Amino acid sequence: MAHILGTHPVDTGGIDMAVRRSWNAGLRTVQIFTAIPKFYGDRSSIRPDRVERFHAALEETGMRREHVLVHAAYVLNVATADPTIWTRASAGLEREMERSAALGVGQICFHPGSTKDLDEAGAPERVARAITNAVRHVETGPRLLVENTAGAGRTVGRSAEEIAAILARVPDDLRHRTGYGLDTCHLYASGFDLAESQAKLTAILDAFEAEIGEPPAFFHLNDSAGALGSNRDRHVLLGQGHIGVEPFGWLLADRRSQDIPLVLETPQLNVDVERDDPSPDPYDLEMCALLTRLAGP
Repeated sequence: MAHILGTHPVDTGGIDMAVRRSWNAGLRTVQIFTAIPKFYGDRSSIRPDRVERFHAALEETGMRREHVLVHAAYVLNVATADPTIWTRASAGLEREMERSAALGVGQICFHPGSTKDLDEAGAPERVARAITNAVRHVETGPRLLVENTAGAGRTVGRSAEEIAAILARVPDDLRHRTGYGLDTCHLYASGFDLAESQAKLTAILDAFEAEIGEPPAFFHLNDSAGALGSNRDRHVLLGQGHIGVEPFGWLLADRRSQDIPLVLETPQLNVDVERDDPSPDPYDLEMCALLTRLAGP
């Protein structure tokens, strides 16, 4: 049993350089984008040379591809009742599955999106249908994981009940290729006070596991710039927000943090780096040292 810590570093120079920057920070995994996250990516493929360089970086560092987490594009709103937007977003999720399968990574996370005041009751079925289409699109590939949201507006996936409603609508034969993960900032911003006590944090995770029927498949480790229940999705370095440092130690002590990706999505100090510079970001070094201390011997 072990903690698999990672980060989402600057990928200037390619996703292979993101691997090296994360590894050189003392981390065991990495989160990447396979395409520009502000676009649907429904027509984007991945070039063989990018795949080769990525695999070479994994081989050289020793990072295991099954631990790598891909983050799907932010704009893929598969909760929407607008058929034009949903169709394109679903196609983007299918194409993400293609690209990630070519890389051989272990999992993809995505934000379900928002109903924007239209047919909120039908949202779980629409998200589940997009998941089903994407997983069926690639016969063997990564797990496709719902990420909880910070709860702003009409976003879907704010609670265990909403995530469970989505996953319950995935066909039984595909359910093992799906799941969910939890972002600590999103939890706190949507009203789950994981900073109150270790017992409260454990109870929150117990409730998600009981309602959904399985533990999370990843955690995003982020402090929250917004107050409890603010619905603000704004990440800050651990210890610089309203969650503080101690709750991350509680999380690392929980059995559910073992043997799954634990990925920092915290700010980077150096956003303008040379394409061939594999140096770790100073903030990632700081966060790695903090988490290692919290995890103990």
